[in-house]
Amino acid sequence: MSRRLRFIPEGGALVEATCRTVHGRYLLLPTPELNEIIVGILARARQRFEVGVCAFVFLTNHYHLLLQVEDAQQLARFMSYVNSKLAREAGRLAGWREKFWSRRYQAIVISHEDAAQTERLKYILSHGVKEKLVARPQEWPGVHALRALLEGGPLEGLWFDRTQEYAARRRGKEFDRLQYATPESLCLSPLPCWSHLSPSRQRERAADLVREIEAEAVAERERTGIEPPGPAAIKAQHPHDAPNKPKKSPAPLFHAATKAARNALYEAYAWFVASFRAAAEKLKLGDLTASFPSGSFPPGRFVAA
Repeated sequence: MSRRLRFIPEGGALVEATCRTVHGRYLLLPTPELNEIIVGILARARQRFEVGVCAFVFLTNHYHLLLQVEDAQQLARFMSYVNSKLAREAGRLAGWREKFWSRRYQAIVISHEDAAQTERLKYILSHGVKEKLVARPQEWPGVHALRALLEGGPLEGLWFDRTQEYAARRRGKEFDRLQYATPESLCLSPLPCWSHLSPSRQRERAADLVREIEAEAVAERERTGIEPPGPAAIKAQHPHDAPNKPKKSPAPLFHAATKAARNALYEAYAWFVASFRAAAEKLKLGDLTASFPSGSFPPGRFVAA
């Protein structure tokens, strides 16, 4: 099956980006060291590519990001930067030298609707709880945007310059772990549908979502009698392990709250694909004036020697 074209509607969009480790292995197992590295990577990538980071959660074998992006190329550059650095850093800590990610990241455009954007934020905040691993979102021991959403202010992390570390080792120089580390601060961007709200009102809306998640979790535990193992059990796993039955389900092309919004996105995508393929065919035939649709990530233009 051919890959879907990366599609961002003209004018930008909110996107949910997801990536999973190879075989679903627990290579992102939470540790204090990995947590500060992940925040540092996101902060550096946000600053470098000017992507709005609205929310995120990192589980043991996958992560979700809510990103506000202008076009497909900006998204691709941001994700390439994050995934390459994270694979090296997490692989180093986990003692994993093989392929790290199972496949390329998945990006799903979210409609402009308040209900659609709020639902995806709630979905991200519920991670750890909906899998019945912890009782409350605040108990998740890994990287989570929850604290920043509820309290405001930035999250603090570290960026490690491994090039300088390598050069120092080549010179026979001894150094401590933080000598070539740079503190990084990650400030969240509001959901587009919340951008008109005051920061205090945004925090109230996030707190409302957390209360909904906790109430639903209590009802589920009463119904099933299943108690979550808790943070200690999560951290006791080995990063090379994997679940017996990894979750596999088809992802939608778009997230929307209404049929009308979903159909509008499908129509826009159909036009986008037709325009992109027509331009690609012209480029293939040597027409360097081929015009690709706005928001796309055109192929490179090669000139034969």
